[in-house]
Amino acid sequence: MRVLVVGGAGFIGSHVAWRLHESGFTPVIFDNFSTGFRSFVDRYEVIDAGLADYPALRMALRGVGAVIHLAARAYVDESLVKPREYYETNVSCALNLLNATVDAGVTKFVFSSSCTVYGNPARLPIDEETPRSPISPYGQSKAILEDALKYYGGAYGLRFVALRYFNAAGGDKSEEIGESHYPETHLIPRVLQAAAGITGPIRIFGVDYDTPDGTCVRDYVHVNDLADGHVSALRFLLHGGDSDIINLGSGTGLSVLEIISAAERATRLPVPKVVFPRRPGDPPVLFANVERARSRLHWSARRGLPEIIDSAWKWQQRIHESRLCA
Repeated sequence: MRVLVVGGAGFIGSHVAWRLHESGFTPVIFDNFSTGFRSFVDRYEVIDAGLADYPALRMALRGVGAVIHLAARAYVDESLVKPREYYETNVSCALNLLNATVDAGVTKFVFSSSCTVYGNPARLPIDEETPRSPISPYGQSKAILEDALKYYGGAYGLRFVALRYFNAAGGDKSEEIGESHYPETHLIPRVLQAAAGITGPIRIFGVDYDTPDGTCVRDYVHVNDLADGHVSALRFLLHGGDSDIINLGSGTGLSVLEIISAAERATRLPVPKVVFPRRPGDPPVLFANVERARSRLHWSARRGLPEIIDSAWKWQQRIHESRLCA
């Protein structure tokens, strides 16, 4: 079956496409390459276009049995200073995709949502019934599309799984795809870059949170586990599963300082660091209750922090060496 992977040339999207291919599906990549990489998807059929292009979407949806939507602006702090761009891409353009999907008669849709819809959660660990209370335009944009999916489902028969996932990290063991953002904002690659001397000290935003060591706590999940989760969600829909919203995470919270310590052990290098004030929009603690993913998708994270750090370190060394040789 052909599956349209929207945003398939990005970090998570390319891993999803890889897993789809390994699972017997035919991924069709829809991406404008504003942040993605052609080298990640050159083995697949690729449509170079943006979500605002309705005719291109309708053409791309011909012969497609399902859509996996991963294209989005995805930085909390950036969304606070560029809300217009976030609502345009993550809401307006995403609605264009939903309209094209239902107009094409495609009824199965997997959506890349986010744990940021919970904001400062009312309880921990965070289950799917935890009230949504986003504290950034990014989180709110994800919540808006979740609501749209629910109403499109009721009106047009669209069945969906919205995957609220936590912090993606790591890289594929093939070392052919991995995390490449410019500039890099995610914690684990930034810590590894600081360890390698590629960048300056890692900036720690806040050491006065109500957490065991005063730094933010997050749930880190290997990108290949997330990719497996998307394939599991697709299979769930193909086997008649009802629309659902499901967390994907490890179920364990790790602090910024714990990540730095793990990186130092893995690389055997010190990580220089400097403390800054808290950033607006950063909840102190986020980690998932993943029971629904286990029971409905038969999915759980199989790769722990050592494998995340190791794979991210190998990927970083590879891309750094390739740039030096370029």
